[in-house]
Amino acid sequence: MKLFIRALALLPLTACMFTQNDNAQATPEIGGEKLVTLSRTASSSTKPEFTSVTIIPGRGMELLQVTANFPGKGNVDVLASPDVTAAKKMLDQDDTENGDLGYRLGAAMLVPYPNRIRGKLSADGKTLTTEWQGHTITLPANNIGKNPGAERHAMHGLILKAKAEEVSVEKIAGGEEASAVIHGGDFGGHWLSQTDLVVTVRLTAEAVDVSITARNVGKEAEPMAIGWHPYFNLPSGDRKQARLRIPGDQIAEIDGYDNVFPTGKLSKVDGTKFDLRAAGGQPLGDIFFDDNWSHLIWNKGEVTVQVIDPAARYGVDVIGLSPEIKTIQAYAPPTQKFVAIEHQYNFADPFGKEWGSMDTGMVTLKPGQSTKWHVRLHVFVP
Repeated sequence: MKLFIRALALLPLTACMFTQNDNAQATPEIGGEKLVTLSRTASSSTKPEFTSVTIIPGRGMELLQVTANFPGKGNVDVLASPDVTAAKKMLDQDDTENGDLGYRLGAAMLVPYPNRIRGKLSADGKTLTTEWQGHTITLPANNIGKNPGAERHAMHGLILKAKAEEVSVEKIAGGEEASAVIHGGDFGGHWLSQTDLVVTVRLTAEAVDVSITARNVGKEAEPMAIGWHPYFNLPSGDRKQARLRIPGDQIAEIDGYDNVFPTGKLSKVDGTKFDLRAAGGQPLGDIFFDDNWSHLIWNKGEVTVQVIDPAARYGVDVIGLSPEIKTIQAYAPPTQKFVAIEHQYNFADPFGKEWGSMDTGMVTLKPGQSTKWHVRLHVFVP
């Protein structure tokens, strides 16, 4: 996850504002498809409202930017992401074969697995094999740490370069909604069945809703996990005073912050730097996080993470709405002005033997079955 992060930090974090009224020739393309921007005009003079969402259909319906109007301040970038020109260069010119720069900006969709998967590495180091219910799965070995002896592994799914089809935008009460289909198939020969994905992004004053429905349209059972990788902006730029609240009672122990592989042990957060459960969260200070919280605390069907920037009088709720969400990964390096918050179904390395017989969050989809991941954003003045 740390690769290319320095390059990302040097890119301008300016909003991409292309409305549906722009003519087709002026609408930029990334991944061979035109960007889609949902937009609405703020109407309140007393409370913040969402005003736009820019989507990249050519890269798995990734969100490039979300903006919200804060009275007296104007539009604020909710995501830490480069402008359209820099994003196009990253994704169309500089990216890897697997599309790995996609999860280093904005909010990439991660299917059929978020996070890391370990396995037996091929002789050429390009793929690895793991097992699920007696079936062999071969995945791109697309990530590796920096330290000597780091182990190459699979990371963040198989739709980073997927092209969406049947993209549509329609007016809804108070805003706009975009939807699209990604015919994932067997994800380039890496998965056990055939999968169709329906991605929906809804913009209103009060919320941005993002959902992904995965349906097994093949003839075999398959494992499925869904998540995303949004980088939430800290508008003040003062990372030390920014606060984070994660309602999780346990943390997954890891082998260190280079591989970030789970050991298979879960520890209570009580009395540690990982105890971020208090209302209003805890200041980030100089603490590094690349960790996974579980045993989540749900309240009325929601599990809500808060990213709060008191100096900017800015806050965002990241609200998980799908009961299949079992863990939350947070990535927050002290040198950067963002916090990545990933609501995901699964623990890292979900097929790994280190977990024993524990349920690691992978949903089994039999032919014809589907599962839906749903997360909502809400902005507020703390």
